[in-house]
Parts: sequence; C-alpha cells; structure tokens
Amino acid sequence: MSLTYEICIEDVQGAVAAAKAGAHRVELCAALFEGGITPTLGTLRAALAAAPGVRVHPIIRPRGGDFIFDAHEADAMEHDVRLAREAGAHGVVIGALTPEGTVDVPLTERLIAAAGGLPVTFHRAFDMTADPFAALDTLAGLGVARVLTSGQEVSALEGAPLIAELVRHAGDRIVIMPGGGITDRNVARIVAATGVKEIHFAALAAEPSPAVHRNPRPFMGGELRRPEYERVVTSGAGITSVIRGAAG
Repeated sequence: MSLTYEICIEDVQGAVAAAKAGAHRVELCAALFEGGITPTLGTLRAALAAAPGVRVHPIIRPRGGDFIFDAHEADAMEHDVRLAREAGAHGVVIGALTPEGTVDVPLTERLIAAAGGLPVTFHRAFDMTADPFAALDTLAGLGVARVLTSGQEVSALEGAPLIAELVRHAGDRIVIMPGGGITDRNVARIVAATGVKEIHFAALAAEPSPAVHRNPRPFMGGELRRPEYERVVTSGAGITSVIRGAAG
C-alpha cells in the first residue's frame, strides 16, 4: 500500500527539503515551538515558488495555547484563509473548539467557506475534543477532508488503538492522518496497527547559526528559549529515513 507523506515544516527550506525527499504535502507553520501558528504570506508565497513539486497547506492559527477563539481572532483566521487561497495554497489547516470540547461549527463553517473549495484539514485541536467520534462525525458532515490526530495521546504510537477505531468509524467519509512522535523506528508499527493511508511527521535537526559575531548575554525569547545561535531545520535525510521505515 502506498502512503501519502505530509511533513510539518516552518520555513521555505523545509518545503524544498520535503519536495526533494519525495514527500507529497507539507503543513507550513510558523513557531513550531508554539505548536504551529499562521505563517507569513511572504513565507507561503516563497514556499510555493521554491517547491513546486509539493503541495503546500498552511496552518491558520493566530496564536498558541488553546483552540477557543474570540470574534477578533475568528475574523483574522477567515481573512488569512482567503489570503492563503489567493496566494495559491493547495489547502489549509484549521481547528477551532468550544469551551465544552466540541467542534466550533459556526467558525469551522466560515473558514471552510473562505477556503473556496480547497481541501481542509482539521489539526490536532481534534485531540482536545471531549468525544472524538462525535467530533469526527461533525467534521465529516461539514466536508472536512482529513483529521490530524495522535489518538488523543502523547504520541501516535500510544494513540494507535483509538486511531484504528477512528479509521473504521470514518470509512470513506474523511481521512484519518496520524501525527505526533512518528519516527523511522515506529512508523511501520503505527501504519500496521491503524490501517491509515496518510502520515504526518516532522524531521527536524539542529544546525549552528552562521553568525560569526555572537553576544552571549541577551536572549530574544525570554527565559524559555532555544539556543540563540542554533537553527532548527527540516532534514531531508530524516524524511527519507521515515519513508524507508514505512516501506519496511
């Protein structure tokens, strides 16, 4: 069985690496340290231009934290979806919940309408729903193309039993795509245990900054921070390793 590989990235280099490694699609984010938020329009356009061989789906999420959005955030998300569509994105990634842990249907409907027919993925906000089967039925009824989930666990491997149940429950109405902690060592087990046809993973590696002059005293991100003179990049070798792992 052939799999569809989606790579979670946060820059243009990641899109290029994913395309070269044979991935089919990327989820383009900013600030993966926050779990991913809306990338800039310039980054989206540059990724589309630099990696024409891969489908680019930007996440539309105005901030980190929970997935309960106020009216101003909802307006911004709707506007960002339209801008992404107009820029040539191949799809969008969204997620919005009510305080009770159900899908925010009115906002989801607004964002789907703004996407204008582009395929819509509902991201791991799904893992915070109170009843995943009811949420899945809601999303399928709204016309969402796929759901990204770790099976409501820390990783897709731990959540594999629920993911398998969701695959059976979904049938051919909506795609279930596992994501969260997928590596070359566990990807084959996850696919075999769940019967999924798409997988989502990141292949990040640290590399040193090219900065020659370095001031070790100030930090740009406050107390909780990455090393100032280190970059996190998408590794083409890492992507290839997971793809090979999935093939057995």
